[in-house]
Amino acid sequence: VDLFRMNCELLATCTALGYLEGDTYHKEADCLESVKDLIRYLRHEDDTRDVRQQLGAGQIVQNDLLPIIIQHGQDKALFDACIRLMVNLTQPAMLCFGKVPDDPVFRHHFLQVTSHLQACKEAFASEAVFGMLSETLYTLLQLDWEQRQEEDNLLIERILLLVRNVLHVPADPCEEKKVDDDASIHDRLLWAIHMSGFDDLIKFLASAQSEQQWSMHVLEIISLMFRDQTPEALVSAGQARTAEEKHRDTQELEALREKELAAKRSRTLQRGTRHSRFGGSYVVQGLKSIGDKDVIYHRNVHNFKNYTHDMGKAVRRVPKRNRQARECKDKRRSALNVRLFLREFCVDFLENCYNRLMMHLALKAYQELLLTVNEMDRSQDESIRQSCSVIKSNIFYLMEYREIFLTLLRKYDETRQPHSYLKDLVESTHLFLRMLERYCKGRNSLMVQKKRVRRKKSRGQKKPSAAETSPEALAETWKVVEEELKLSESLTESIVPFDATSDTPLEEQRTDAMVRVQDALLIRLGPEALALLRAAREVWPEGDVFGSADVEPEEELELLKQILHANLPRSPPPEPAAEEDDDDAAELEEEELQSVQVFEKEFNFLDFIKRFSNPSVVRPYLLLLKSYSKNTPHTNHCIARMLHRLAVDLKMDAQLFQLSVFNVFNKILSDPAAAAYKELVTFAKFVLNRFFSLAAQNNKAYVELLFWKNVGAVREMTEGYGKDGEGKKPTWTEEEEEELRNLYEEHRHSEVPDIVETLLPLLSDSTRTRRQVVTQLVRMGLVDSAKELKKQKKGTQIVLWTEEQEEELQMLYEEYKDSDDVLGNIMKKHTAKRSRARVVDKLLSMGLVSERRELYKKRSRSARGTSSGKGMTEDEFLEGLTQGFTDDPGDRDDEDEEDDESEEREVEEEQERETSQNGGRSSQSLRSTVERRPDVGAMVYALQQEGMSEPLLWLQSCLNRTAIDREQDGFSQDVPLVPLKEANEEAMDNKSFLRLLRKLGLRAPANEQETFWRIPAKISVSQLRGAAAALSPREEEPKGGEEQDGSRSPTGESQETEVVSGEQRAQALRALLLTRKRKHHSSDASHQKTRIKQHIIQQKNET
Repeated sequence: VDLFRMNCELLATCTALGYLEGDTYHKEADCLESVKDLIRYLRHEDDTRDVRQQLGAGQIVQNDLLPIIIQHGQDKALFDACIRLMVNLTQPAMLCFGKVPDDPVFRHHFLQVTSHLQACKEAFASEAVFGMLSETLYTLLQLDWEQRQEEDNLLIERILLLVRNVLHVPADPCEEKKVDDDASIHDRLLWAIHMSGFDDLIKFLASAQSEQQWSMHVLEIISLMFRDQTPEALVSAGQARTAEEKHRDTQELEALREKELAAKRSRTLQRGTRHSRFGGSYVVQGLKSIGDKDVIYHRNVHNFKNYTHDMGKAVRRVPKRNRQARECKDKRRSALNVRLFLREFCVDFLENCYNRLMMHLALKAYQELLLTVNEMDRSQDESIRQSCSVIKSNIFYLMEYREIFLTLLRKYDETRQPHSYLKDLVESTHLFLRMLERYCKGRNSLMVQKKRVRRKKSRGQKKPSAAETSPEALAETWKVVEEELKLSESLTESIVPFDATSDTPLEEQRTDAMVRVQDALLIRLGPEALALLRAAREVWPEGDVFGSADVEPEEELELLKQILHANLPRSPPPEPAAEEDDDDAAELEEEELQSVQVFEKEFNFLDFIKRFSNPSVVRPYLLLLKSYSKNTPHTNHCIARMLHRLAVDLKMDAQLFQLSVFNVFNKILSDPAAAAYKELVTFAKFVLNRFFSLAAQNNKAYVELLFWKNVGAVREMTEGYGKDGEGKKPTWTEEEEEELRNLYEEHRHSEVPDIVETLLPLLSDSTRTRRQVVTQLVRMGLVDSAKELKKQKKGTQIVLWTEEQEEELQMLYEEYKDSDDVLGNIMKKHTAKRSRARVVDKLLSMGLVSERRELYKKRSRSARGTSSGKGMTEDEFLEGLTQGFTDDPGDRDDEDEEDDESEEREVEEEQERETSQNGGRSSQSLRSTVERRPDVGAMVYALQQEGMSEPLLWLQSCLNRTAIDREQDGFSQDVPLVPLKEANEEAMDNKSFLRLLRKLGLRAPANEQETFWRIPAKISVSQLRGAAAALSPREEEPKGGEEQDGSRSPTGESQETEVVSGEQRAQALRALLLTRKRKHHSSDASHQKTRIKQHIIQQKNET
């Protein structure tokens, strides 16, 4: 846009700003209003950004705005308006157009705006400009927070945005043809920032606690300041080159010279002895053309080495979404004074600002951490090496730190992530594996953290067949459902028992709801059936068809059993939907994650390396290997070391038998400068020799070169293929695979919620199921795992607490916080139906209690005198026996945590009572808590019946070994129980085994820092041996007090008789109580059964 073609209104407005005479700027009387008019014009510019282009062509920033803020900065209103206008004029062209335009006309406008910005950047490279900006910013930052006005905060933000915009302007490659160590416009701009003191203000904003709102602007400015720099260039600034650097530069120069001489010799050999005016035509024998005849070559013979069948063909255009991500940064070496300034800035920033303002990207930050720890490991200081060992143990212990590189390699996408990211990723992986391997070599065993995800799989609902509804099948189904309901910790929430979109009235959908409950039971979804039953009870309370409002859990179980065995009337489904139901019933779909279990496991380095033997991990290494000639020697070494681990250590060299890998190997071997890549050459020869040895035995090896191979394919290729027809999995033809690949590539970046559901109707074979498509996508390597293609589950299992419920909970806590049973009273009075565990978690999150022990039921020490039952009525004694127990099996799973804690507390209190009572009888032999509990023998016998004899022997040996150690050492400390065998580890997850540990007085992990159970230090040697003796194998279940030790004093025998008799009386009373409850429950159940039969008969008559 030429100045003479400027809009007349714009021209008049620009003229009214003032004029520059020499170095003095004379502003007009209407200068402020003219600046505001220009801001108004920019607000209404069109899509071509015509106003911005005309003002840029008129050089308004260079000739008017900058002189105004320098010479008339005392006029605050004019200064603010000029800063506001320049922030608008200097914003990046990418923000103005949204993206780089594809249209040639708009691309021209985009380049015009960029060129005007580059001219403005050169004008800003002035110490006077940044001196005025620094002075104004310093004055504003001196104001206290209370004294700052809204206009002051806006001006601070606009100054930071202006500096950000100017630094963001890219360099003009046509104008700035600067060599290294020469000052570019960006270097002059940085020097102006340094000389004006603006860099000190940036460091203050990054470190001041009260200025955190400007952190993002400061990050952008610092990132743009170091845009063209490399850490190596800044560190070496002003320092003499080391001998190693000189040697490395000499080697690089010699490699380039050798490569140039080799190319020169090759050209000399290709040149004929005399000139030929005609190229000639030749027949290449043995190389067939498109037909059956040999290829006819029409060029000089010495160019035949570069002949391929692709010569003359049109180059296939790669779509934009599949193109490799381009590097967005060009590195250069700035002038020495600029590098020295940036180095000092880095030192000050790292010392004073880094901890408050994180600057590195996640991968680079982790790489810096590993490099620092690796250097600490080499230190001569013993304390530093010990600190390094602690840090490494934490890094290698946590699962997230170990597997981050596997995840990043599998998720690498060359179309979205640049080449430099892959280089850093490969080098960081190499460093981590080297540190981990060295750490494992010095230890016999290494325990690490693992996470096990428990998933629940279910088949789609289908109409029950005759085999499923037989009495034997129903009885087996009910056993599974009943056991699942007893062990279930939570129910499926937010279930709606009716169809709001159906034309059937709500009252007539009761039978359908009953059928849904029966279907859930038939496919063994007990929690879902129980939740559906309770939801239907709230919708249809009349007649108690789904149970009364105050139904007991045992009655609910009986009701579910009656529904399962009932012959309910079912409406026939419509014909078109039947086929779809059959297809859906055949699919096995993964449900939402149920729970994540954290446990410890012994680490094996070789098993960890096996996880890298995957095509999705090897492929990024091949992409980086393709640029071997541009890589640094260290990068090529990292690639070769990883491939060596796979091919040699794991003997998975066949995984590299792939045509693209061999193509890279061919380039390396035929490179004139191959001597500079000795490690890669040696490895390439090794892999090729292994392939040709295998090809002599397997005639299909050449065909296998076309495909990437997983572990199963490698085993088949090296050990032999299976027989034809093995397996019943549906096969995919090459055309179907290509169709699936094209459809997936077309829709992979779309915003559809479920890409598999999008692909199914587009496939030519309409019989393909979801499971088949997902399996094929994983096998073809288009996705890493089936987890990425899971169906999104509708609804949620999280029930939020409303404000009214939280207020009610807080009022109840304030009312009962001084009572003996705080949690029990709250559970009785709270209107919202929540489990005990949920209420405890909510009380902790609201800050009403600081730990769970505050909610324990308080027990009076004086109440022990009435434990014998004397002076109590039968009802009071029965109530005492049943205190703390519940008849609701559904509540037991929710209260497991509270029950375990109460049992642990009982053990501790009983040990305290034993210590206080036996204080005057220290000379007598102490009897362990185990010997006073006759139920320990029953627990040991029950665990033996479950096949846990080995964990019991392991526990017994641990107790005996601890007793011997304490007897020899003379002091006690907590001893952890570390399960090294798989059987012992599984036992530590068994609830019955954990209850036995609590009975024995062992302590559970106290907090997140502890992982293992521990033998407390307060348990004496005699108690440990008594506990170990109680774990001896038993041939039959003990009765009463048979497990007591016979070698005791007469006093002990009398005490034993008294304890046993009291225990027998308690067992008799418990039996009496259970008999009463069974009678009550059986009468209610029979009454409920009659109601169900009447309802079923009524529904049949209506049908």
